[in-house]
Amino acid sequence: MPRPPRSNPKTRSYAIELRKEPTPAERKLWSRIRNDQLGVNFRRQHAIGKYIPDFVCIEKKLIIELDGSQHLEQEEYDTERTKYLES
Repeated sequence: MPRPPRSNPKTRSYAIELRKEPTPAERKLWSRIRNDQLGVNFRRQHAIGKYIPDFVCIEKKLIIELDGSQHLEQEEYDTERTKYLES
């Protein structure tokens, strides 16, 4: 039986756009964790449901978020996102 899609096409398209314009912090971290440099594979801007974490290691079920100043005013959204991704 096929697996259901992990996200919708709109979210996946937005993730692709985010990959094209990383923040300076994302660019710097990606240079350190890409290509299995830590012994695990990370993905950038990987859509999960309606959320797009900055970096995801599927194998270890690890998500890395680099929260800039835009997150200071969206605490409720971040809490909801964290609960969803932890599940």
